[in-house]
Amino acid sequence: MNQETKLIKTKLGLLNLAEHLNNVTQACKLMGYSRDSFYRIKELYDTGGEEALREVNRRKPHHRNRVDPHIEDAIIQMAIDYPAYGQMRVSNELRKRGIFISPAGIRVIWKRNDLEIFDKRLKALEVKIAQEGLILTEAQLMALERKKERNEAHGEIETEHPGYLGAQDTYYVGTIKGVGRIYQQTFIDTYSRVAFAKLYDSKTAMTAADVLNDTVLPFFEQQQIPLLRILTDRGSEFKGALPDHPYELYLQIEGIDHSKTQVRRPQSNGICERLHRTMQEEFYAVVFRKKLYDNLQPLQKDLDEWINYYNNDRPHSGRYCYGKTPMQTFIESLPLAKQKLLDEAQPAA
Repeated sequence: MNQETKLIKTKLGLLNLAEHLNNVTQACKLMGYSRDSFYRIKELYDTGGEEALREVNRRKPHHRNRVDPHIEDAIIQMAIDYPAYGQMRVSNELRKRGIFISPAGIRVIWKRNDLEIFDKRLKALEVKIAQEGLILTEAQLMALERKKERNEAHGEIETEHPGYLGAQDTYYVGTIKGVGRIYQQTFIDTYSRVAFAKLYDSKTAMTAADVLNDTVLPFFEQQQIPLLRILTDRGSEFKGALPDHPYELYLQIEGIDHSKTQVRRPQSNGICERLHRTMQEEFYAVVFRKKLYDNLQPLQKDLDEWINYYNNDRPHSGRYCYGKTPMQTFIESLPLAKQKLLDEAQPAA
């Protein structure tokens, strides 16, 4: 029964009740109508029957403020291509294409198309892939139900310039059939938010040191500034006794100070936690629905491409980024780090 049919039956019920009670006022009070409405309904019914009770005078929807169809199509396509993007992010990305629409307008379109939350957009992506003939793995289906990581940092991390403090953490990506458990070593410069990530099939002190030696320190050397300190949690891959612990030994050799999170408070390394949430939503939850991986190399290649996009093209809302990309923030802040080195090199007066 549609809404219009329900309205007609309600109006007929009002007329019948008034006749049964022989009291218009009481019938209107019970049915929630005014006496004026009653006599208007009665006049329509007496002249035209049930057909006259249709809401012919109801105002039709006025679409003057509705966006053009091609803009709505672009917004829906963004929801499918980038399900992790929020309404603010989609508004910014569309602006780059010359499409100007507010975040609130995007949310209206999302609600109209049942795409207003992350899980619904992921579901829409899954349906589209299924329609194109792709079969999702069990791990991909489980990833759809994986809850977002909500751990955030409590308070601000003290950081003064690029290289002043890096944060490192291990992220469990999942299990891939034929490969086994997949772990990611993540590093992020807490000032600029420039990030690095490398995948491994184990979680050890050697892998924690390897990502620094392979990607992180060469980058800082190329920029001609040192990495002064690293913040990690108290996992066994990061914490151990010298000289038998490879990670601690590596930091000592490179002259990098090591800070650790509070006991039973790993969420105090919240910058890494927030990056992991972003990576899960914008990268892993998407690629695991598009591709099947049977080894680490192709997944690492796709991860490298996303990290390059994250560092160089994705605007960041970090404390010192002000909407710029992490790499842009890093380059523009290099004079701060180099001036600090000069100040420390000068002898005290």
